[in-house]
Amino acid sequence: MTHADTHQPHSHMKELVLTFTALVILTIVTVKISKVDFGSVAVNITIAMLIASLKGLLVALYFMHLKWEEKLIIGFAVLSIPFVVLMVSTMVWDVAEKTGELLYAK
Repeated sequence: MTHADTHQPHSHMKELVLTFTALVILTIVTVKISKVDFGSVAVNITIAMLIASLKGLLVALYFMHLKWEEKLIIGFAVLSIPFVVLMVSTMVWDVAEKTGELLYAK
């Protein structure tokens, strides 16, 4: 029997439990912070989206196993980030314009 035949799969249970705990804590932080007014709808949405992005990163790295994938697959996942940023920033601008938060919207 060779070394490759005796290789046992590595359990990621500890990382998954820690990730789940972090996601629960970040969800609680998101709920608490949603009740705070930072002076602008755009700032409130930006803070919420930053927390959501961090939670999405944790899900992608650990629950979707990107942390242990090849670089090509990670590259394709990272390639989608600029499009997500474009869509979110457009949404923030649109909400701010509809609520009258932009100074140049008039």
